[in-house]
Amino acid sequence: MSPRVNPVVPKGSTADKPFELVVTPEKAGWRYSGLRVLDLAPGAKARFVTGDDEMLVLPLSGGCDVTCDDERFTLTGRRSVFSRVTDFAYVPRGSAVTVRAPNGGRFALPAARADRKLPFRYGPAEDVAVELRGAGQASRQVNNFCTPDRFDCDRLIACEVLTPGGNWSSYPPHKHDEAGEGESRLEEIYYFEVAPSPAGGAGSAYQRVYGHPDRPIDVCAEVRSGDVVLIPYGWHGPSMAAPGYDLYYLNVMAGPGAREWLVRDDPAHGWVRTSWSGTPVDPRLPLTTSTERTRS
Repeated sequence: MSPRVNPVVPKGSTADKPFELVVTPEKAGWRYSGLRVLDLAPGAKARFVTGDDEMLVLPLSGGCDVTCDDERFTLTGRRSVFSRVTDFAYVPRGSAVTVRAPNGGRFALPAARADRKLPFRYGPAEDVAVELRGAGQASRQVNNFCTPDRFDCDRLIACEVLTPGGNWSSYPPHKHDEAGEGESRLEEIYYFEVAPSPAGGAGSAYQRVYGHPDRPIDVCAEVRSGDVVLIPYGWHGPSMAAPGYDLYYLNVMAGPGAREWLVRDDPAHGWVRTSWSGTPVDPRLPLTTSTERTRS
């Protein structure tokens, strides 16, 4: 079968105030994964209810106060996704939430349909595990802030990936659309930001997705800051950063089984991993840590 919706979601195409991006399971044509993005002016606030979803409040730029029912956390945030690893908040299903940004900012709200109601919690930036994957021009940084071994959720899995300009990540291509040995069934959202040029110009990157004979999907899309690509099934990768333009993407995943992130490489390309032996990780990595960088 083919996807029921266009897998490429351009910035602004699903805006629904107060959100500049809204991807729900219903809009995506699947059952579990979702994402919203808030863009708040200085002093502005947004109120919403989580309903059947567990969510995170993840600063993309700026900081905020997050109030959930009668509790509140203050998130330090960051200047941009290219300046530092950020703190975040977890908000449970069935909750009334207010996000207030004294100095303005943009905030991602990864979401998953959840059965359990877990506590409202704060995630410090210093506790985020920064992992370097791959080698050479396949080197990338993964911020494992909400992966199964790092942060407890009911179904939600989320991480950030930073790829230096000119490198490929999400490579070799892989999939997670069948439950079985070494693979979990997960719907996935890729949300992209591309670092600007020194002159402030907007950059672009590219994302590849391809399917199976009985479940076709064929995407090779140019993406810019604020764009989204939906992965209902199929092999995905590479995510290609253009030379000179560092690439960030937020991965949001959820599925029906145990909360596991198990992937299977495309057997036509999995051999690439063996070619990395003896090749160092790109010396530009890590691009960010929990300490603020001077360049955004």
